[in-house]
Amino acid sequence: MSQGILMFKKSVAKKTIAITSVFIGLQLSACSEEKTAQSELILAQMTLEEKIGQVIQADIASVTPEEVKEYNLGSILNGGNSAPGGGKTAEWNEWVALADAIWLASTDTSDGGLGIPAIWGTDAVHGHNNLQTATIFPHNIGLGATRDTDLLERIGAVTAHEVRATGIDWVFAPTVAVARDYRWGRTYESYSENPKLVSNLGAALILGIQGKPGTDTYLGDKKTIATAKHFVGDGGTQYGIDKGDTIVTEQELRDIHAYPYKLAFQNDVQSVMASFSSVNGTKMHESKTYLTGLLRDEMNFKGFVIGDWNGHAEIPGCTATNCPDAFLAGVDMYMAPESWKGIYESLKSQVESGVVPMARLDEAVLRILQTKLNAGVFEAGLPSQRPETKQQSLGSDEHRAVAREAVRKSLVLLKNNNQTLPIKPETNVMVVGAAAKSMKHQTGGWTLSWQGNDNANDEFKTGETIYAGLKSAVTQIGGTINWSVDGSYEQKPDTAIIVFGEEPYAEFHGDRMDLIFEFEGDPNLNILKQLKAEGIPVVSVFISGRPLWVNSHINLSDAFVAAWLPGTEAGGIADVMIASSDSTPQYDFVGQLPFSWPVEANGQLIRKNDGSAFQYGYGLNYEDSLQLAALPVSDILQKPEEIFSGKILSKGKAVDPLEFYLGDLTNSNTPAPMLNLKSLGGSLISAGTDYQAQEDSRKLSWVNSNKAEASARLARPFDITQMPEYDMLALTMTLKVSKTGDEEFVIGMTCGEDCLGALPMSSVLSELPLNHWKEVVIPLNCFASKGLDLKNVEVPLFMQANQGWELSVNKAELVSSKELTSCPQ
Repeated sequence: MSQGILMFKKSVAKKTIAITSVFIGLQLSACSEEKTAQSELILAQMTLEEKIGQVIQADIASVTPEEVKEYNLGSILNGGNSAPGGGKTAEWNEWVALADAIWLASTDTSDGGLGIPAIWGTDAVHGHNNLQTATIFPHNIGLGATRDTDLLERIGAVTAHEVRATGIDWVFAPTVAVARDYRWGRTYESYSENPKLVSNLGAALILGIQGKPGTDTYLGDKKTIATAKHFVGDGGTQYGIDKGDTIVTEQELRDIHAYPYKLAFQNDVQSVMASFSSVNGTKMHESKTYLTGLLRDEMNFKGFVIGDWNGHAEIPGCTATNCPDAFLAGVDMYMAPESWKGIYESLKSQVESGVVPMARLDEAVLRILQTKLNAGVFEAGLPSQRPETKQQSLGSDEHRAVAREAVRKSLVLLKNNNQTLPIKPETNVMVVGAAAKSMKHQTGGWTLSWQGNDNANDEFKTGETIYAGLKSAVTQIGGTINWSVDGSYEQKPDTAIIVFGEEPYAEFHGDRMDLIFEFEGDPNLNILKQLKAEGIPVVSVFISGRPLWVNSHINLSDAFVAAWLPGTEAGGIADVMIASSDSTPQYDFVGQLPFSWPVEANGQLIRKNDGSAFQYGYGLNYEDSLQLAALPVSDILQKPEEIFSGKILSKGKAVDPLEFYLGDLTNSNTPAPMLNLKSLGGSLISAGTDYQAQEDSRKLSWVNSNKAEASARLARPFDITQMPEYDMLALTMTLKVSKTGDEEFVIGMTCGEDCLGALPMSSVLSELPLNHWKEVVIPLNCFASKGLDLKNVEVPLFMQANQGWELSVNKAELVSSKELTSCPQ
């Protein structure tokens, strides 16, 4: 039995303490007991400053190796937009060099410290997805369609291997959310609406990432620490709003959202990430009931809890740099990407003053130390010198083959009328659509960058596009193939394959107000209608992070394939859709819907077998002869400009098709269809009030120092320039000011991310007589002069303020004004 000696120097004691670690040949229980003793021995030698450092994680964009040493930080991470050197093109050697620098800094004992190695965490959610040369797998929703636990375990193993090849120790995966509303922007991170399927697949991925507990492979050289996330209820938020509120009974919470964690804990997952979201109005980061009571006492989780990206800052009363509430509730390590210094100082002060008991700090540090011991980071050595740190492991042929298999198995055949698929030999094929040649569309969010929406094809050093895979397969069986962006052609094709779908997004950027993919007259529907009219058989390949309402597209297609977000190895699509030279399938469709497919476009809570267009588990194969009848369509497919008349608020409520929201630092997306509600953090209170009739208006009260806003939003961008006399339009509001505040009151409109026109209104509103209803008129060109793109308006009204302001609104609309006033200054 071999032994490793860990040496920790303590200058204050002027002695060297030898701690003996035994790692090999022991059963899990014995190993756990011994490592607990080792953790306690290390803890006993730590200073307060070293303990504080261990419970803080900083982002590599906001910390230097020297600061890791100075503050004894326990961990670093690279966020979705963070990479060595600050860009997304960092090479393998740059990742390894930074891993070396962090390891050397954290283990440096020249100042008399213990030199506890820092661990590096990364969002490797579908492969090592921040690297250009890595193998990128289908997102979880596609893996859910495979229902293949053996495949998931192999994917986990490949992911861990490639992560370890860059010197990184810790993976923020798997997501075991049970998504219940497709409007949620993180639906594609969920394996399924079925908690049991989520549980089985998540547990399999954990086995692949960490290895099987009790075996020699467990947390071995090619394994990393795994993370089950986001505890708990992130998939069940009301209206599918990211970081929103999951309103459930205790039984529903356990039966649906907590269910997948049971098997994750049986497989000894080492860490859990707390959810941004709330349960029944309480932020998970502040919930001792769930982070300690449910997670620890009831479910017996033994690892450590990491917060999410400044998730502690969203607790009412907390800031990014000061939040004992999260730590006391059960968060063991703050994820404080750029706020880590402030958290360090405030937590140190809180421990010294007794606000945070030393026992709670010791508890968290012990959990982190034990995980580090379990993962072998103390004896792993310099990352660049580890045997698994090899550039050739990234995107290897063996790893890419696993990803291609995953693509094949993830495809779900929704329709195959007249046996349109597979494509036979010697067929003249036209592939249609920009997405067919776009790596960013097939890989989606969390790829090279957080949103993944700015990636160019040449930034991917492995993989192939959907078109490239189809071209290779078609030409191998004697066919011809051409690509057209818009469906035009010189020679009429025998078959057309149109590839279309969602633009890339991640997290709340993907939240939707409905499930309508396209309106009548939009590009893909027009192409489908054109091809149908010309008698060309059409195969649709739909790229998406969730089921969407595409009934019209399905009706116009002879075959329809849900391809989800397949990743870099899109050749797997051709493997299934293109026949062999003898006209038999190379591979059959085996994918089954992990989510029921919506029959309606408004997006409702998922309930299996409830009249869906396609039920959970549906999926055709080549032996099926089903002739799918036409699906129902609806006049809801009118474009927004055919619906939006310029009316924004009436009787204090949003006028259809707009929806009203309240937002604060806790959550910016709290729906407020009724008058009597408040923002999730409680900064903004909405209540009914009287103007010409009982409760025919909305009173808005800003009650604390945090900024908060009320807004009326459209589901789709709207081109105001299409309205008659748009250059004469003005925002006209009937309102009453009851109280004024010291800070600026802002009224504005938005036109997408970082696009808005906002006007300071404090001087105008302060001049109005208090408690009197008045009409305020603001020319539309005032907003345009401040940056509003009139062709792309998403929010035609927002009101932002903080403590002190109280204002009631009866009506708001865009109307033509012959006598335009000047702009507020």
